[in-house]
Amino acid sequence: METRFTEPSVLILISLAGGPKHGYALIKDIEDIAGATLGPGTLYGALSRLEQRGLVEALPVADRRRPYRITATGTQVVHAYLTHVRQVATVGLRRLAATHA
Repeated sequence: METRFTEPSVLILISLAGGPKHGYALIKDIEDIAGATLGPGTLYGALSRLEQRGLVEALPVADRRRPYRITATGTQVVHAYLTHVRQVATVGLRRLAATHA
C-alpha cells in the first residue's frame, strides 16, 4: 500500500474524510484546518492524481459543481500515512524535549 503523498494530496484526503466537497469547499476547508491556500491548478491536479489512484471519486455534478468523496481505499491509505507521521512526530518531539530539558 503506497503511503507517500504530496502535502496537497494529504490535505485533500483529510478534508474529504469529513464528507464530500466540491472544489471551492475543499479550498476553504483546507484553509480552515491547515492554514494553507491551494490554488485551483494545484487542487485539481492533485484531485486528478488521487482519482487515478482510486483514492477519491468524482460524484455527479450538482449546481454546476462537481463534488468529490474519499474512497474506502483512500481512507485506508491516508489513515496509514497519518499514523506513520504521528509515530515519526512523537519520536522527534520526544528527542527535542530531551535535548532542551
